[in-house]
Amino acid sequence: MDIRPTQRADWALLKQTRLAALRDMPTAFAVTYQTAVGYSDQQWQERAAGTGTQFWLALEGDRPVGMIGAGINGAGRYELIGMWVAPDARGSAAAAGLVAAVKARASERGFAAVFLEVSPDNGRAVSFYRRQGFGFLDEWEPLDSHPHILLQTMCWRCG
Repeated sequence: MDIRPTQRADWALLKQTRLAALRDMPTAFAVTYQTAVGYSDQQWQERAAGTGTQFWLALEGDRPVGMIGAGINGAGRYELIGMWVAPDARGSAAAAGLVAAVKARASERGFAAVFLEVSPDNGRAVSFYRRQGFGFLDEWEPLDSHPHILLQTMCWRCG
């Protein structure tokens, strides 16, 4: 398993992986498949280059089996976003490796904590994030793409 940050040249792999994630789990992300499929090649290239948000891919050989993103949100927090692992790779080292990459980047950039938002009803994700050292904060907000779904903030190394 290879976990690595994306570069501009990885834009097609990032696009393929992100669209697969949005098809697989349409109510888990702030962006809909319909929105993401409309992004231009230039937009995908900028995303892969880490303009704003940095992305990582988990690869088995040349096949992407997972992705994660992270960056500084509007509140100045280092935030984990867009976590996804392909169904046939769930339970492998991909998810933990992706989260470890985000934690390492946060530390390199001088951030003491990493934040994420998750639906408390997503038991598998909550259990995984807890095993990675994240805990819930009393912060809630609606999911942009599906406002009827409330997300709760989790944090690694808070408090």
